[in-house]
Amino acid sequence: MKFKYFYQQFFSHISIIIVAFLILSLLFAHYLENLVYENKAEELITYGKAILSDIEESPRDYQPQIFKQYSNVLAARKMSFSVFDQDAVLYSVGRPSQRISGLSSSDWDKISKGQTLVVNSDFKRFGQEGVTFVVLPFIDHGTFIGGILLTSPISGSSVMIHRINQFLLYTILIALGVSFLFSWYLSRIHVNRIKRLREATSLVSAGNYHVHVHSSNFDEIGELANDFNHMVDKINASMEEIESLENRRRQFMADVSHEMRTPLTTISGVIEGLKNNMIPEEDKERGINLVSHEAKRLIRLVNENLDYEKIRSNQIQLFKEEIQLLEVLEIIQEQLMLQAEEKYNQIVVDAAPDVMVNADYDRLVQILINITKNSIQFTENGTIWLRGRTEQNDTIIEVEDTGIGINSTEIENIWRRFYKADISRTSNPYGEFGLGLSIVRQLVLLHNGDIEVSSEEGKGTKFVIRIKNE
Repeated sequence: MKFKYFYQQFFSHISIIIVAFLILSLLFAHYLENLVYENKAEELITYGKAILSDIEESPRDYQPQIFKQYSNVLAARKMSFSVFDQDAVLYSVGRPSQRISGLSSSDWDKISKGQTLVVNSDFKRFGQEGVTFVVLPFIDHGTFIGGILLTSPISGSSVMIHRINQFLLYTILIALGVSFLFSWYLSRIHVNRIKRLREATSLVSAGNYHVHVHSSNFDEIGELANDFNHMVDKINASMEEIESLENRRRQFMADVSHEMRTPLTTISGVIEGLKNNMIPEEDKERGINLVSHEAKRLIRLVNENLDYEKIRSNQIQLFKEEIQLLEVLEIIQEQLMLQAEEKYNQIVVDAAPDVMVNADYDRLVQILINITKNSIQFTENGTIWLRGRTEQNDTIIEVEDTGIGINSTEIENIWRRFYKADISRTSNPYGEFGLGLSIVRQLVLLHNGDIEVSSEEGKGTKFVIRIKNE
């Protein structure tokens, strides 16, 4: 059975309020009733003490006159009193003398010990129904002589209590009405807030990840809204990342296809030419060399992809050691000197013999060869500097050229996989960076280092590698 949250909230509020009102009204009515009876008893006790005092101080023959005076005063207040001894009534105002029959043995015990007895009675006692009476003992030199009994009907007090209870009932009904409206209003507010969250959740489940609900830190519902918005932002970021990965996957397939198409076409064309004797004898050797070159290019492309995936997934292990940086830079200079000379470039090494770097030798050489090759590719009739120095606890390696430079808006893109293929299709005559720099960046990060690049079009490019010496 479905029970709406609105009604749960509403009835829970009303139930709590009703129970609270009932408890408070019962306690208040009980307190008020006791207060009225206590005031009545205190009033009777005051009169009783006054009568006893006057009796004690006045002569015996004057006592009837005192009784009569008090009788008139008390009669006006609907009260009566009787003076008694241990056996019988000595003087009873408005009634003939008789024995007191309304007191029990325990009551007599209390009175005889000098205690004042106060009783609120709703049943017949002392010949009256519904009375408040007090009995004050008269002790003379430690001996119980008798006492005075004062009574007052409780009908007046009951009427007053009834009226107060009636007024209290009206107050409770009005308060309940106001509480009913407030409970309905507050329950509606809470339900609407939850309803907005439910509607937003439905939109998210339908694929809309741009939903936001009003949130606050006022209560748990507001915090839930905050968590919901945070969750949606995370989902939205994840979906964007998934979409980006999917785009990159499609781009990767296109890039790989593009990179492989040219060498495969060349290889296929040469093989077909050799197979059908369409290539002259003097050109066969050049064709075979071309096939070999393109095959090596394909192998290099596949190896670079495998290498990149291994590096990115941390599947390679570095064997770090203290390496003299000058020696490494001179090896790079020697290996790439011929390529540099083909484009009329010179490679200059600038590093002190005491500069050391804590790195994996093979991977460090791979990093520097990739960067230097790119510098040679985009530099003509220029200079390429290989520098090394120590700065605090870091080793700084710089590769700077005087080549064509890179547009400032494209600097971050050089780290993208197959960025070379993207640019080469936009009619850039030089092509651009390929897998090399993607691998370089991953290798530097594996060395707990970082790499930065700064460039200005027409003035050259500068790579700065910072590796911590642990």
